[in-house]
This record gives sequence, structure tokens and C-alpha cells, in this order.
Amino acid sequence: MIVKMKFLSISGPRTDIDRVCEKYLSKYEMQLENAVTELKTTDNLLPFIEVNPYKDALAKAEQFAELLPEGADKMDQTMGKDEMLAFIRELNHDYLDLQETKELLGKKETETKEKLHVLEPFAPLNLDLHKTMRYKYMKIRFGRISLDYYKKLEKYLFGDLNAVFLEGTRNENYVYGCYFVANADMSKVDSAFNSLHFERIAIPSEYIGTPKDACVGMQKDIEDTRKQMEEIDKKIEELVSGCSAKLLGTRKRLEELSNNFDVRKMAARTDEGESKEDYYILCGWMGEADVAALLEESKDDDRVFIVVEEDREKFFGEPPTKLKNPRFFKPFELFIQMYGLPAHDEMDPTMFVALTYTFIFGAMFGDVGQGFCLFAIGGLIYLKKKMNLAGIVSIAGIFSMIFGFMFGSIFGFEDIIPAIWLRPVEAMTDLPFIGQLNTVFIIAIAFGMALNILVMIFQIANAAKAHDTGNLWFSTNGVAGLVFYGFLVLTIVLYMTGHKVPGNILMAVFLGIPILLFVFKEPLTNLVEHNHKKMEESKAMFLVQGFFELFETLLSYFSNTLSYVRIGAFAVSHAAIMEVVLMLSGAEDGAPNLFGIILGNVVVCALEGLIVGIQVLRLEYYEMFSRFYKGSGREFKPFNKQSKQ
Repeated sequence: MIVKMKFLSISGPRTDIDRVCEKYLSKYEMQLENAVTELKTTDNLLPFIEVNPYKDALAKAEQFAELLPEGADKMDQTMGKDEMLAFIRELNHDYLDLQETKELLGKKETETKEKLHVLEPFAPLNLDLHKTMRYKYMKIRFGRISLDYYKKLEKYLFGDLNAVFLEGTRNENYVYGCYFVANADMSKVDSAFNSLHFERIAIPSEYIGTPKDACVGMQKDIEDTRKQMEEIDKKIEELVSGCSAKLLGTRKRLEELSNNFDVRKMAARTDEGESKEDYYILCGWMGEADVAALLEESKDDDRVFIVVEEDREKFFGEPPTKLKNPRFFKPFELFIQMYGLPAHDEMDPTMFVALTYTFIFGAMFGDVGQGFCLFAIGGLIYLKKKMNLAGIVSIAGIFSMIFGFMFGSIFGFEDIIPAIWLRPVEAMTDLPFIGQLNTVFIIAIAFGMALNILVMIFQIANAAKAHDTGNLWFSTNGVAGLVFYGFLVLTIVLYMTGHKVPGNILMAVFLGIPILLFVFKEPLTNLVEHNHKKMEESKAMFLVQGFFELFETLLSYFSNTLSYVRIGAFAVSHAAIMEVVLMLSGAEDGAPNLFGIILGNVVVCALEGLIVGIQVLRLEYYEMFSRFYKGSGREFKPFNKQSKQ
């Protein structure tokens, strides 16, 4: 059901806009429109240019709220605006002090890790760093050399090179170590090592003891720093947790204040000059019932002036669409939103989709056991997660169970419960001219014919509501199409049931006249609407085009009706597939494999359930919606719902 919308404008003193938002707009659903753009006929309208004073404080409150432990939900909302802002400032000040200390410790940890990374390759060297770095007559150089050049270095060291090299660690590419050289030979030795691409690594002289001792000390420093950072994290957690109720209450209240303040983006203000008080203007769409309640509540409020506009479409365009359906049908609004919401002058097809979708799904997937699984699993997910698709699956499972009893099928077994109606694989019917045909195929086509007639009636209702003369009387889905298709259906039914079919005169009237109306739809519409519009193409071209369009129309009637055969086909195939599953599981031999039966049912329930769901949705969209539904509406987005997103 589509809620009837009213366009209204709310105005009052500019300083009163926050109170109005908090008292009225937060309670009633209203889709705001840009007042400066919509109220084009009003003079001296200006936009609001104000900075939201709650935005930064709200961002901080949300940041702190994320630090709270799970389960914290108690809220304290006793503070006023100034108290809340002061509370956030103080909390932020303490938080920043702790965070600054943590950042300094983090910087210290990073620097220590870098030093450790430099010194670790020299850990095996058994020398006192503090002493060796201060030798008076000898120098020490730390660094690394590639493995290839290290072999050459060994030859030089055994030769006339007056230096001693101590190896630390090595990897697949380099050898780390240091060499000692006397001051007198320093230039010569350094040149030799440089020629062998020895990369010097600077080691600070601040370390005490061996490189290994220094590495152990740095690792301890890193651990101590991490512990200090963990202590700060605990202090931050204690700081936030200690005021969790105030924080959550402040966040909620600041969110409300910030969202109410943001209404100014859609509002306009009047510039009355210095002598008079400025006014705000808000405008938008609201449900008819909410408008009545709002007017009743605000009738004694002297600072609020509300005007409900009457010629809404003439001045303010098409209203948004708000759907309101019973809880049972609510999940099926998902399918409507996927296709497109109805315009304000269209019917809401939610209930129609809910009934036809679940009914057809049950007929195509009739099984008591598997239907119960869909019902139970879908229902549990819907209750826990509120997923509309799960709700649809659960309701469809009910109809699967109903048709399972009708077909006498439970988890594929057809010998446990009797069939109340028929068994899809076995039921056959004799028809004139055709011969024997599966009964479910015949019923599926008959059901499709009935649905086609029903959606044509829906199209006639929509066209009448929209005052669309052409589609109401002369279109293939209007009155002409209903007469044509209805007469064909009647003729086929009479023939198949052995009754006398209508004579040639009746056929000429009920088939010939609608065909002429199809072909001459455009000129007849112009004639009825007194629209003196000339034909753009020649008469011959008009007739040729009309002929091919007529051929396409007749073909669409046939293919559209035949498309419903899939209902019977899936009902038969489901029973046949389960027969195969039971046969492979050994159920027919009297020694069933329980695991095989369970696995087969799970696979069939999942895969075939998915395929049937898609096929039924295809029938809804392409065979039914295409005949009566446009889905050109725009979604109703109320201010109080948008602000919570």
C-alpha cells in the first residue's frame, strides 16, 4: 500500500529552528526538499551559511565510544549542551596527554629497534665496544662485505695487509664483521677494504660491554617500552570506561543536535533587514496521517506556522513513494525495490508479489521436508538478522510444505504420506487435438492465463488512475487487450472441455475490433483527447509498422502464456530428481544410505531452491510486471531516518 503524501512548508523565527527540529521533525517522518530551490515564487530567500558547532565534538565522542568495551550501553543524558561540550573537551585533553606520551614511547621503541637491527649482525664478536672504540694507537671499523669479495679479502689478510678481520654473522649475501688496523697503516688498509666494496656501518660509542650484551639491553628496553605503552592503553581504557554512561549519553545527544542543525542545509531563511526578525522556511513531503497529527500537536504553538499545499504535482513535482504493508508482506518490498518503486499514481504490487511468488514457488518446489527446512532456517535468520530475503525464503517454505502435502512428497519419499491432490510425475490428462499431457502442465498454463488476465485488470486500474487514455482503452494490456486475450482464453477453455466454441461473428467482433484498436492506438488516443497531432510518417509506413507491432503483440501473448509451463516442468523435475537421489542412495533396494539421502536432500534443497527462486522472480518481472507496472517512483527518505544512517 502506498502512503498518500502531502507537501507542506514549516516556518517560524530563525532562532527557533532547532526547537522545531527536535520537537516535531524528529517525531514525524518528513522528506525535506531544498527550500531555496522549491519555493521559487517566494522573494528574498537565502540559504543558511552556518558551521555546525556540534560536528567536531560528535566526532570525538564517536572516537571515544569505539574504545569502550562491548556491552556498555547505559546512558546518562542529564547534562546540558554546554556541560556536554565541556565534558568532551576535558576528556579529549586527558586523552591527548596520554596519547602524546604513548607516541613518544612508540618513537623510542622504533629508534631502539633500528639500533638493534644495526648491531645484531655483530653479536658474535667477543669484544668490549666501549674500550675498542677508544683505542689510542689502533682503529676498528665495523661493516659488511659480500661473500665473493670476502674470499679475496682472506688472500690479502694472509699477504701483506696489516689488519685483523673478525667475522660476526653471515647470510646468503654478506659477511658482517670488523677489522683492526694500526693508525700508521689506516689509510692503506681502508683503501684496500674500500676496493673490495666493504660497506662501513657506524656503531655508536655509547654501548657498554660486548655487542651481545648491548643487544640484550636493547631488547629489554624494547620490552619495557612496550609494557609502558600497554599501561597507557589501560589508562586510556580506564579513562573512557570510567565515564561510559556520560560518554554514550553525550554521543547520542550530540548526534541529535548535529543532525538537527544540519537541517539548515535544506532550509531557507528570509532576509527582512535590520528592522525585522529573520524567519526560516522548511518544506518537504509527509504522509497524510503524520500531517494531521503534526497539525493537531502544533495548533497551540504560536512560533510555528505550517502550510499544506494542495496542487503538489503542479508546483512541486511527483511525490516520493512510501510503502506501508502488513508485517507478513513486508519482506517482499525487497523485490519491489529491486525492480523500482511504484509512482504515486500506481498500485503497490507488494501483496500481489507476495502471494503469487510464494504460491508459484511452492508449486515448483513441493516437498514437506525440504519446505520445512526452508521455513525453519529462513525464519531463524530473519528473526536474528532481519534479512528480508530470509523472510521471503521462510514464507516460501510454508507454501512448499502445503504443496508437499498436495503432492504426497516428504524429503523425496512419495510412499510415506498420501497425495491429497496428485503426484506430478504420474498425473496425465486427455485433451482434444493434443492427446495425453501431464496434468500439472495444463494447470500451469491455465494458471498463467488467469494471471495474465489479472495483471491486465491491474494495468487498466493504473491507467485509469493516471488518466492515460491510450493505455486504458487501446493498448495490448488495456481494455482492448483484455477483451482480445480474454476471448481467446474463453475459446480455448470451451474447446478443451468439449463445449461449443463461439461462432465466426463473435470471433470477428471480439478479436477483430481489438486488433484494429491495437493498430490505430495513437490516432484514436489523439481523437479522444482532442489532440490534433499530424502523423509524422506516411499512411503506408504507419500500416506496415502497425502490422509488425501486431505480429509482435500476438507472439508475446503466446510466449507469455507458454512461459508458465515452467511451473509444471519444475514440479515434475523436482520429483524426478529426488527419485534419482533416492535410487543412488539405495532407498529403492530396501537398504538406504542415510548419509547419501541427507546429502542429496541438502544439495537439491540448496541448488534447486535457488534456481526455482530465480525462475519465479523472472516470471514476476518479465511476464507480470511488464504488463502493468512501471516502477518509476522515487524512494521516500525521511529526515529522521537519514540522520541515523
